[in-house]
Amino acid sequence: MGHYTATIRWSRSGTAFTDGRYSRGHSWAFDGGAVVPASASADNVPPGTADPAAVDPEEAFVAALSSCHMLFFLDFARRAGFVVESYVDEAEGTLAEDDQGRMAMTLVTLRPRLEWSGDEPSVDQITDLHHRAHEACFIASSVRTEVRVEPR
Repeated sequence: MGHYTATIRWSRSGTAFTDGRYSRGHSWAFDGGAVVPASASADNVPPGTADPAAVDPEEAFVAALSSCHMLFFLDFARRAGFVVESYVDEAEGTLAEDDQGRMAMTLVTLRPRLEWSGDEPSVDQITDLHHRAHEACFIASSVRTEVRVEPR
């Protein structure tokens, strides 16, 4: 199997800390060299402490589910003999109280829009490809979150 790493870096940079108004901005560094600006969501911390231009963990969670699903979908479509020209998913996640009273990403809705070349699969075939992709997705298999797929 695999082993995956990320290096998360934050520093106080001389600002006050104990008053809770420190910056939530930090970075994610990955083994391939990509460094992504990250932050808490502005919805979850005091005003002015989040970086709205950075990726927050909730957005990353939604993106991970969407990306994993897409990669399996593309592979299954290829194996079935279909050619996908583009795949755009305007995925959305809902942060809400779960059945145990804890805040959680309770629902992620994937809304993939596909363009095909050549023979297009039927609606039933597309539904099957999405079902198979969801079942195979490592990320979806790792979370309690309800994941819905609503192809457009």
